[in-house]
Amino acid sequence: MATVYLALGSNLGNRAANMRMALDTITRFIRIVEISSLYETYPEPPGQPPYYNAAAKVEAGFEPLPLVRFLQGIEAEIGRRPDLTRNGPRPIDIDILLYDDLVLESEGLAVPHPRLADRAFVLTPLAEIASGVTHPVLGKTIAELSKAMGDGGARKVEEPGWHVRPDRATTGILGRGPAV
Repeated sequence: MATVYLALGSNLGNRAANMRMALDTITRFIRIVEISSLYETYPEPPGQPPYYNAAAKVEAGFEPLPLVRFLQGIEAEIGRRPDLTRNGPRPIDIDILLYDDLVLESEGLAVPHPRLADRAFVLTPLAEIASGVTHPVLGKTIAELSKAMGDGGARKVEEPGWHVRPDRATTGILGRGPAV
């Protein structure tokens, strides 16, 4: 099993529900170990609705390319459609940030995520659950990268456990608290 860190973001529709649905769907084949707080962040580029962002630590039995295909399938299920606007609005976005200490550059996937160190909206939630993890290319911890970047205006809107749906408070995939 590989330890993988994912970034989740949504800025269309019911943002929190979209992210809960993504996490619920991920558990079909992947074990979620930990989920960060939920943050609201300014969109890049400006001129679109604000995002909700979070990070998740998962254990996956997928190799990197099949994993990215699986995640893209989840995005499509939740309503993400291919568009020509890079970084445009979307109901869900799921990115692989780190996959063990792998460094991979292939068509359709780069690990670690090539813009990880430049994105406060990713580093802020990731630092909550992976502060001591070292970026395999830059040789700095996520905490060091996050501190250098600052929070970029990220505002915490929910504490860890936000993903637990009230109707699954005692049973169900997401009803077991932060580690599912």
